[in-house]
Amino acid sequence: MKKILIWGGTGQIGTHLIRKLTQNNYTVTVVTRNIHQKGHIIKTQGNAGYIEIKECSIFDENKVRKLFETAEICINLIGILFEKKNGNTFKNIHSVFPSLLAKLCKEYKLKQFIHISALGINEALDSKYAQSKLNGEQGILKIFPNATILRPSIVYSSSDNFSCNLMTLLSRLPIFPLYYYGKTKFTPIHCSDLTDIINFVISKKVNSNVIECIGPEVLSFKEILIILLNTINKKRFLIPFPLPLAMMMAKLLQLLPSPLLTVDQLKLLNYDNVASGKYKTNFDIGVPAKKVFSNEIEKYSYMWREGGEYSKKKI
Repeated sequence: MKKILIWGGTGQIGTHLIRKLTQNNYTVTVVTRNIHQKGHIIKTQGNAGYIEIKECSIFDENKVRKLFETAEICINLIGILFEKKNGNTFKNIHSVFPSLLAKLCKEYKLKQFIHISALGINEALDSKYAQSKLNGEQGILKIFPNATILRPSIVYSSSDNFSCNLMTLLSRLPIFPLYYYGKTKFTPIHCSDLTDIINFVISKKVNSNVIECIGPEVLSFKEILIILLNTINKKRFLIPFPLPLAMMMAKLLQLLPSPLLTVDQLKLLNYDNVASGKYKTNFDIGVPAKKVFSNEIEKYSYMWREGGEYSKKKI
């Protein structure tokens, strides 16, 4: 029975992954910064005896090191969409910490290190987020060459920060801005499809350096918004925003504690989030994503429709 150490296990991907791994008889140690806030969430993801929860700050190297003594596989899911205070910068979270994990994986001779990065970061040279992710990948592969880096496109599910936030905004705002005319392309992948890929990498001992994780379809940002509007039965004006005005709005919004949009995110929206053709994809390694965006959104979009649960389509 393999012992897996998971960093960032309390987020969208983490909770899905813990459930899947424990169902396949893996034991997992999940690390959280606050066990009192997150512990009860983690405990419900698997049977007793399969999950161990540890409280640890990623900035405490001595505690981090101790967790590697019994681990066989390390998975890093930690990532941030905007910078905060107290050291929560793109550099620390996406570059420095992954390099530390790679060093400890090498030192303690772990069998595998799986790191979640992001799709499209090679092209977004003007984004601090993308550059920190790219630097993190380079640091990992330099220290632990057998690491597997997964680059997912937008990951969605009923507990995401993408489709759920967009449906909330679309249900409240009469007008919605189209940045870059809504032409930016995405290949959204459902969270369960992504966790299938991670499970495959572990079970088949895949050591391919970079794998791009994509869904079964390519959708523009405007097409995504239209799908969401149709599924929540709303009609809204989708209006292209001039870049200077969008930049001004982003500068104001990023002052909020949990900003809806930052200048760095606006820069990222200028780049397509699709397979580059330079690396293998999940389809190439034999794990095709099967879930279609519109079909999956339909399963939980009732929460944003008038009538709520009573608006569900009869099957």
